[in-house]
Amino acid sequence: MSASIQQKPFFGKLRLTSTLLVETGLHIGGGGENLDIGGLDKPVIRDPITRYPYLPGSSIKGKLRSILERLLNKPLNRTGGSGTYRYESDDLEDGYTEIDGQDIPYQGARSCQLSRIFGSTGGPGSEAKTWIKTSIVKAQGLEEKGTKIINGEEYTSTKGRNAPARLIVRDSHLLTTSAEKLKKIDTGLYMTEWKFENSLDRITAAANPRQLERVPAGSEFCFELVYTVEDTIQAIEDLKNLAIAVAILEDDALGGHGSRGYGKVKFQNFQFSYHDIEQYRQVVSGETNFLSPISLGDTSELLSRFSEIQGLLPGS
Repeated sequence: MSASIQQKPFFGKLRLTSTLLVETGLHIGGGGENLDIGGLDKPVIRDPITRYPYLPGSSIKGKLRSILERLLNKPLNRTGGSGTYRYESDDLEDGYTEIDGQDIPYQGARSCQLSRIFGSTGGPGSEAKTWIKTSIVKAQGLEEKGTKIINGEEYTSTKGRNAPARLIVRDSHLLTTSAEKLKKIDTGLYMTEWKFENSLDRITAAANPRQLERVPAGSEFCFELVYTVEDTIQAIEDLKNLAIAVAILEDDALGGHGSRGYGKVKFQNFQFSYHDIEQYRQVVSGETNFLSPISLGDTSELLSRFSEIQGLLPGS
């Protein structure tokens, strides 16, 4: 069987939970904007059943990914909407992305620290090409779309392959105690606050008012990450990077308008637990004995006591 289609190993799941404290008003947009007079220009996203504000896992994951892209100094080789660029592993193997007339190197998803954690979508669309060494393309039976020489070696254009993410980021929902407090506030909005802003015309000095909805400071959410352990050495490296990204996020901002003071958050009351494959198998027999979780107070303790988290993993 080809290595490209073998089932990936599975050692277990590492789960991290924490309380995410909102320290300044936070805005993650939820659509449904209206243009009524006096209406909100930008409402927050809400649970459609409870109408409670929540923090989407996609928003948190995207922020952590963008932090790690910069931390790991990844090149920008993929276009996005509105003229934005990001990094992706075009394939499982190392190669180049041809985009805007340039050949930009990328690291294959088998070894890329970023793509291991967050996954990658394989080769780009019609506006760009993926180039992999011809010897690898032929050995793995990949589609061939033409060849060229890059840095003195022959490369073949091919269709890049996807790689699944090892990290799951859950939606963060309000803690019950926090929800009860927010129900009692009187702002004219349900469990949130108005933030009135003006943009000034530099010529006429005319004000252009707008109203944004924010989750108030002091709100607390349940934060949860789940990481699939496939390789102990890689898992330790990935978890270190995630711990650093969480610490950097505290000094950055979550959601929109961070440069204007929105979205300062703090993580506290960490709980780490690890469930290996044998423990999952024992569930049906009622003999499961999961190890007690490791408790850490804040991100400083998370970083200083990382060796204890590392000790949970097989072979550590």
